Amino acid sequence: MKRNEEKMAQVSLKNVTKLFSGNAKAVDNVSIGVENREFMVLVGPSGCGKSTTLRMVAGLEEITSGQIYIGDRLVNDVPAKDRDIAMVFQNYALYPHMTVFENMSFGLILRKIPKKEIQQRVFEAADILGIKRLLNRRPRQLSGGERQRVAVGRAIVRKPLVFLFDEPLSNLDAKLRVQMRTEIHKLYLRLQTTIIYVTHDQVEAMTMGSRIAVMKDGILQQVADPVTIYDKPKNKFIAGFIGSPPMNFMQGRIIKKDGKLYFDEGKVLIKLVEDMYKKMLPYEGKETILGIRSEDIYDKLFVSEAPPENIVRANCEVYEPMGSEVYLYLNTGKHTFIARVGAHDRPKVNQDMDVVFDMSKTHFFDKNTEETIV
Repeated sequence: MKRNEEKMAQVSLKNVTKLFSGNAKAVDNVSIGVENREFMVLVGPSGCGKSTTLRMVAGLEEITSGQIYIGDRLVNDVPAKDRDIAMVFQNYALYPHMTVFENMSFGLILRKIPKKEIQQRVFEAADILGIKRLLNRRPRQLSGGERQRVAVGRAIVRKPLVFLFDEPLSNLDAKLRVQMRTEIHKLYLRLQTTIIYVTHDQVEAMTMGSRIAVMKDGILQQVADPVTIYDKPKNKFIAGFIGSPPMNFMQGRIIKKDGKLYFDEGKVLIKLVEDMYKKMLPYEGKETILGIRSEDIYDKLFVSEAPPENIVRANCEVYEPMGSEVYLYLNTGKHTFIARVGAHDRPKVNQDMDVVFDMSKTHFFDKNTEETIV
């Protein structure tokens, strides 16, 4: 099912904007370059413009300004049917009166592909997706996961330059979503084709994408590989959106004491690592936002020789066992935060406990711009 090696399937969006009625900007000056055979994920909350962006690539939505290229071809005025793309929708869109075979072959019949080649393509796609036994069934006889496989198969048989997925797993239950996530990723590794995948689920984005494009309010926030997005978010929004549980935030002042820099939360005073001093010195005496992920907070009982200036005293309000780990919901008196600790850790609820912040893993954000400082 691999495409001709000579056909390159880069997708390039240059300063793409979409205005709806009343000049509301659904997508605002977005530029993204998707490489040949890359799995690019567009992620963000509902209404951020990710699906509109995908629909503009597909040709289902007109762009207001900017340019979209598929390969080296400008496709602004090219109809959807001539863009050599295949789209998998959230709601499967299968014909209820047709069998699985007929659903998968219908687009090829319209393109007047020879009957023998249609059969070959459908059987090959059905084999890849494990749905050969379902070819004579109708959609009403299929489960949600099977219908999704048929929708993907209908896209595969077309052998497009680019696959577009618009939140294809959101109608599935949690267990099936995990299974289909793995299946789609395996499919990508097997087909080695270009995929643009839209989701609001940051776990899907982190586990599937070669790179992730994070959007908010129609504006592209950051494009990077999953590890960079997680470890080096460009701003507070990305830091809080990517990761589960989300990053913890505290507001406080940067103060100097005995030649050292500290973050003063009001109830908590913790020392910054010296590697941060150069970027944090201009914020001395100013309000900033500290961010720390839940896995970088440890119960002091299990940390030998914890520096006293990294210890935070907090009340354990909720203990939430997750099987292999435990979430502790803690309160300093001014801020609440979550620590993700080992399953062996069982502190008493509604009692104070000491936790240790790994200050080398903290992030600081400008209070006004919410951009990352360090």
